[in-house]
Amino acid sequence: MPSETIRLAFDDITFRVTYEGPKGAEPIIFSNSLGASLEMWDHQAAFFSKTHRVIRYDVRGHGETGATPGPYNLAQLAQDALRIMDGLHIHKAHWVGCSMGGMVGQWLLTHQRDRIGRAVLGNTAAFMGPPATDWNARIRMALSKGMDPIAEAMKLRWFTKGFNETNAAEVTRVTDMVRKASPAGYAGCCAAIRDMDQRESIKGITNSVLVLIGAEDPATTPAMGEIMAQNIPAAQKIVIPGAHISNCENPTDYNKAVAAFLKA
Repeated sequence: MPSETIRLAFDDITFRVTYEGPKGAEPIIFSNSLGASLEMWDHQAAFFSKTHRVIRYDVRGHGETGATPGPYNLAQLAQDALRIMDGLHIHKAHWVGCSMGGMVGQWLLTHQRDRIGRAVLGNTAAFMGPPATDWNARIRMALSKGMDPIAEAMKLRWFTKGFNETNAAEVTRVTDMVRKASPAGYAGCCAAIRDMDQRESIKGITNSVLVLIGAEDPATTPAMGEIMAQNIPAAQKIVIPGAHISNCENPTDYNKAVAAFLKA
């Protein structure tokens, strides 16, 4: 089923949003990682739009969504998602987030749990510091040198060495999204991740949650995923082969795991 694209304008920014799948079907919102655009979910949209209403959006400062001056914070990024839901007249949806999208999902699960059904927190963490200096250096690089060096560095952080060697086209497709991101938007989101600490708040989550871990993820490591799985009450956990963007590196296993969780 072809996707439809709309633009939703709120106070200071216009968001690109796509939706596809049967009208009236259960909605799933897919929220992308730092640096990526909504196309990172192409494999999932093709799969889940057969049974669900699939909604994807470009995060503030990414893809074709505008950037505002930073720094941003996690609550701001979560409110963006809620405004998109309201704009689409969706009160409640399942949530699938990768990396930063999983961090936003954690905030929603602890502050607006009635808006979320089941949630997949994939390749993510509840805390990414210290040292903050790493994030500050990345912010300085984006603002001074642009996104090309960051995109190059992502290749071996986002995908395993073997996948880089055998699937160069997919690696390029995904990391080219990073090249096109707004440096200001990227830096603003880096600040939100830098300042985030949800290790205590996630202990109060009551929704059904799947923590999905990439076995070779160097960015949000398996150990970080284990901490989340232990701290979120009754969370399920699954480890799949792949690095940080496991939904693109291993879409078959990723889709199978998410589908089974949503049906449970």
